[in-house]
Amino acid sequence: MKVSKAGAAAAVVIALALSATACGSDDKDSGSGGKKIVVGIKFDQPGVGLKTPDGKFTGFDVDVAKYVAGKLGYAEKDIEFKQAPSAQRETLLQNGDVKFIVASYSINDKRKAKVDFAGPYFLAHQDLLVRADDNTITKAADLNNKKLCSVTGSTSAQNVKEKLAPKADLQQVGGYSECITGLENKAVDALTTDNSILAGYAAQPQFKGKFKLVGLNLSNENYGIGLKKGDKDLQTKINAALKDMVKDGSWDKFVKANFGPANYKNEPAPQITEGS
Repeated sequence: MKVSKAGAAAAVVIALALSATACGSDDKDSGSGGKKIVVGIKFDQPGVGLKTPDGKFTGFDVDVAKYVAGKLGYAEKDIEFKQAPSAQRETLLQNGDVKFIVASYSINDKRKAKVDFAGPYFLAHQDLLVRADDNTITKAADLNNKKLCSVTGSTSAQNVKEKLAPKADLQQVGGYSECITGLENKAVDALTTDNSILAGYAAQPQFKGKFKLVGLNLSNENYGIGLKKGDKDLQTKINAALKDMVKDGSWDKFVKANFGPANYKNEPAPQITEGS
């Protein structure tokens, strides 16, 4: 009888061990089982990706990141958001500091040489933000000999300097909040980036009536989710999650919740092209 009990106990231990091994294998693939996942977002883009003074995270990209992580098997409490400034996004992915990045991350060939993307999941256009009483800037060429602010590593800054207004006095800083302060204090004449980001700032209560979008479509910015180069398995899973997000209505809900207050006219959800 004692031998039988010991045998039964051993069998239970073996069964538990096998079960744990199986779960571990599933965790690796799906992210289930309470493991943490680190996701890169912007911390200073109202309406897109913002860390509030009380430590919460809000914005369209944050909602997308939570949705995708959920489809990968992670509970919201298991998501750790890490700041991903424009100039550091590729490095964060290459070093494995984040699993993926959802941070108004425009897909282009230069970036695709270093990282992979899933998506796109959103189409924005480059525009200009100026002071509400400024009628001197109505087109890109008006930026020549004006002080223009953007963020280091931004494709918008390069686009203006190289193609649209080569004589613009371009000032590149670490975050858009610095540009907004400069615009408010008249240290700069305009801020350029995607219209979604600009609309998010203009809609903030403290800036009500102070700024306006010029209303230009200076470029097409297809936002993608950045991944470590060569991670085709994760790319496939995230693309599937993005398709579900559009199909079940979550995408529309996220757009209205984050951009609706600024009367932002969004483009329809774009077709997924990366990885196909």
